[in-house]
Amino acid sequence: MRVPLSWLREYVDLPATVTGRDVQAKLISAGLEVEAVEHLGADLKGPLVVGQVRTIEELEGFKKPIRFCTVDVGTANGTGEPQEIVCGARNFAVGDKVVVVLPGATLPGGFGISARKTYGRVSHGMICSGEELGMGDDGTHGIIVLPPETEVGKDAVEVLELVDDVLDIAVTANRGDCLSLRGVARETAIAYGLPLRDPALLDVPAPNAYGYPVTVDDPAGCDRFTARTVTGLSPEARSPIWLQRRLQKVGMRPISLAVDVTNYVMMELGQPLHAYDRGLVRGTIGVRRARPGEKLTTLDGVARTLDSGDLVITDERGPIGLAGVMGGANTEIADHADLENATSDVVIEAAHFDAVAIARTARRHKLSSEASRRFERGVDPRAAAAAAQRTVDLLVLLAGGTAEAGVTEVSAPSAPRTVTMAADHPDRVAGVTYGRETVVRRLQQVGCDVYGQDELTVTVPSWRPDLAEPNDLAEEVIRLEGYEELPSTLPRPRASRGLTHRQRLHRRVGRALAGAGYVEAPNYPFVSEQVFDQLGLDADDPDRRVVRLANPLNDEEPALRTSLLPGLLTALRRNDGRGAHDLALFETGLVFHPRDGGGPAARPSVERRPSAEDLAALNAALPLQPRHVAVVLSGAREQSGWWGAGRPADWADAVEAARTVAREAGAELGVRKGQYGPWHPGRCAELTITADGTERIIGHAGELHPRVLKSLGLPARTCAMELDLDALESVGDDTPRAPGISTFPVATQDVALVVDTFVPAADVEAALREGAGELLESIRLFDVYDNAEQLGEGRRSLAYALRFRAADRTLTVDEASAARDAAVALAGERTGAVLRA
Repeated sequence: MRVPLSWLREYVDLPATVTGRDVQAKLISAGLEVEAVEHLGADLKGPLVVGQVRTIEELEGFKKPIRFCTVDVGTANGTGEPQEIVCGARNFAVGDKVVVVLPGATLPGGFGISARKTYGRVSHGMICSGEELGMGDDGTHGIIVLPPETEVGKDAVEVLELVDDVLDIAVTANRGDCLSLRGVARETAIAYGLPLRDPALLDVPAPNAYGYPVTVDDPAGCDRFTARTVTGLSPEARSPIWLQRRLQKVGMRPISLAVDVTNYVMMELGQPLHAYDRGLVRGTIGVRRARPGEKLTTLDGVARTLDSGDLVITDERGPIGLAGVMGGANTEIADHADLENATSDVVIEAAHFDAVAIARTARRHKLSSEASRRFERGVDPRAAAAAAQRTVDLLVLLAGGTAEAGVTEVSAPSAPRTVTMAADHPDRVAGVTYGRETVVRRLQQVGCDVYGQDELTVTVPSWRPDLAEPNDLAEEVIRLEGYEELPSTLPRPRASRGLTHRQRLHRRVGRALAGAGYVEAPNYPFVSEQVFDQLGLDADDPDRRVVRLANPLNDEEPALRTSLLPGLLTALRRNDGRGAHDLALFETGLVFHPRDGGGPAARPSVERRPSAEDLAALNAALPLQPRHVAVVLSGAREQSGWWGAGRPADWADAVEAARTVAREAGAELGVRKGQYGPWHPGRCAELTITADGTERIIGHAGELHPRVLKSLGLPARTCAMELDLDALESVGDDTPRAPGISTFPVATQDVALVVDTFVPAADVEAALREGAGELLESIRLFDVYDNAEQLGEGRRSLAYALRFRAADRTLTVDEASAARDAAVALAGERTGAVLRA
């Protein structure tokens, strides 16, 4: 919500020295989110005056139309002579009043004006458009033509109200009242302790039987409908400058007088209105739910198929508007440029619609409007009659119309809402003693009527539908007294409470990967199901079964992720596209899998803490949410420099990242050749764990498939790893243990084994480890050698360093050799390995 300070001063007598920044600080202290203050005209420097065009000479011989004009600016130029100006615009004529900027002035953006020769003539200034003055969109995109009664030579900065402070307020969903000048003025008046001139306090005629006929078939969807009629509007009437400028400052575009007035009143009072061309409405206006299949072309020119849940405005032909969202094109007010078909009689609608119904209609049709935004957040139902009266008054004043005596008001009976609250409830919520007097005073300031002593009965004002329970009232007292006045009290944790085992592992994994050179890149958990095709997953892959959101933030990403890779790969692609080519990213987070047989859980009672059974039922209704860890790499893993050549990231780095995670979990991770989805079939490792004698695959690591890289727009040779961190934790033992330091020397034996190239090195290592027995301390593959001439076609050599040590003695050479031979023998038996000569 944009709030011009000049407009705000109309309702609150702020001191002349108060600036937009001052008001911003006050409103923020009161709990409103004032995001910024825009200083309109801050870099504008005069002279900027009103001029009248005297002559226009068309200059020829140029690629575009050029006019040489003389403009009377009175005595503003110091001579009284007409000002000679070259201009390329064509939407003005001799006799028109225009805005002239004279030499020496500066326009927004630091654009200085001086006399200069152009198109063979000297131009002493410029005739201005609204865009050049920073006025926003006025719908004309041309020179500003002022009303004929504007005085020549007058300061145009004052005429056009170019200098102002505009507050930009992010209105939260519960404060629909602040989507209006009336609501913001009330908050400002409270903040400064000043009286409020409520623009809704108008003399409104009582409803009678002579108004335009209206029937409401759905009182639950529309509990109040006011209709007023104004006839005899002048087809030549235009919105005055002050009205246009106020609309521009709040971010709306002037259209025509009738439409501008309804928009103005909506911004002023917060009550959306709609004006119908009375000559185009057929019979009684009605309010009902749409019938399936009904059609309506809205004012934006889109033909829409209506849903049975849509609330619509009708006449005898059918729907003429989407209630609370947008009117229909078949009763549209004619543009003021079309004098032949100009609207002279209008019917004003001021209604109150159900917030949920309007919100669902706006989302269903993807049609958010200023009206729907207000109805969704709550509109004052008692402001409808005042808003209609205000609209009628402005149309009569500005367009010479006549207000008909008939006043239609259809309303469902309703009683004021009351909330009972202990007088000391805000004290107990805030931990501060306010006292009954302060509580009553603050509630009265927001419009409540308060009765009682120790037990208060609070009648909530109609413009605050969010005040529904004692805590809401307590919040009003606390925010108006000032959140900054609340003392800072640190909670006292109970003894022996700390991080859970899962949380500690999560932190250790993050620190370990960061220490290995990875950068954490958290991502949103939403994905498009198309990404599974891009990743090359099989049609029956379990990861294709997703949990879909009922109300996604983005229609293109309606599902929750089953893998961390889509988000990480998107982040890698984005950074690579911005020039960062050497990347190593990681993320730890939840993935989501649908639970078989799950269903919605019963809503627990708020009267007591949920029982263990209640919590179990709630958890059973949630999808499975294991925690995964993933990394992605591209570019150089080690940089080159004076120390030597660098090294590109490859599949081995992805596997090593998995081993790093496993070490932090205290788990033994199996690594073997595999093939899965996005990974290159020849450069993919399966990551496994063994629990209760059963081996289980918990992830994959390696280089991604070229087809996946092309589909996702990723750099060549991108590598990735992902594994189930919860599964790894379940078999791990990360209990801190001091390393065992032996006093006996180590015996090292190296063996080089020749095997077929298709034999995994992991299988050879596993056989060596088992065959070496309990004396083996460690084993390390330190060389891989391929040479067909020496080893034979399809053969390779794997060289291992075996370290032997006994805890109670020094090993003899025979003992170490015997353990080595036993290891080689078992490797030969299982994998066909032979010692290399």
